[in-house]
Amino acid sequence: MPIVPMTELLTCAREGAYGVGYFEAWDIDSLEAVIAAAEAEKAPIIVGFGGAMAAGAWLDAGGVEALAGIGHALASRTRVPSALLFNEAHSLDQARRAVDTGFNAVMLDTSAWPWEDAVTEVADLVVYAHERGASVEAELGRLPDAVEGGVDDSHASLTDPQQAADFAQRTGIDCLAVSVGNVHLLRDRLAPVDMGHLEAVAARVPLPLVMHGGTSFPPDEVPRAIASGVAKFNVGTVLKSEFLAGVRDTVAAWPEQVNVHDILGSHKATDLLAAGKARMQLRVQELIRLYGGHGRA
Repeated sequence: MPIVPMTELLTCAREGAYGVGYFEAWDIDSLEAVIAAAEAEKAPIIVGFGGAMAAGAWLDAGGVEALAGIGHALASRTRVPSALLFNEAHSLDQARRAVDTGFNAVMLDTSAWPWEDAVTEVADLVVYAHERGASVEAELGRLPDAVEGGVDDSHASLTDPQQAADFAQRTGIDCLAVSVGNVHLLRDRLAPVDMGHLEAVAARVPLPLVMHGGTSFPPDEVPRAIASGVAKFNVGTVLKSEFLAGVRDTVAAWPEQVNVHDILGSHKATDLLAAGKARMQLRVQELIRLYGGHGRA
């Protein structure tokens, strides 16, 4: 099935009162796990890769193009509607290159930038992307990050509703990621999300809203978030955790001597990464059902 615009997926999600998951991959195996989950659930999906956890030097030296090649090859063969996102680009140049090489949705991470710089660069990206048929996501406000022993909120800031409305109007973005107590990278507990603040932002911003930090977003609040305009949930940390757990269990069960050709790069059931993919796929399927995407393709 051809890749479809992310805006189309988000519009359908809002009309149908469900959320679309963006389940961040990092290589071909993790991307295959996401696509397999979406096809098993007959759910529309946003697939792709993120810049936040990748080395900027690697991305600048051709990593963006390499990820685009993998992503486009797999996403264009899915049996469910899918969009291909390059998430949290480090720079405007990376975001433009992502559009040029096959991503049909991009996000430039300007959450820590000065206000006018963010407005100018995102507006520039919107013009560039829209001329080439790609969607643009942006973020306003800054999420805290989970760190060892707690949460670092020293640079965090909630999304200001009026500022968000101004930002959306001045840039022409297609969807907006918000900071309402959600937390990046938090794995061991749920984030203290302020649903009242989310509703205040939604009242000022007519665009589909996006919830980053999906790993720790409270499951019980998902329906209210969707009713408040959230059409997309970003999930990453828990997927890497599940993948790693599957690989660790596999390695622990190996005999002392193994056939390296069976376990490395074989893409068979004996492959080192097979158990990681299987565990990751199951978690993605659970989240698709949580967001209401099952059977929506």
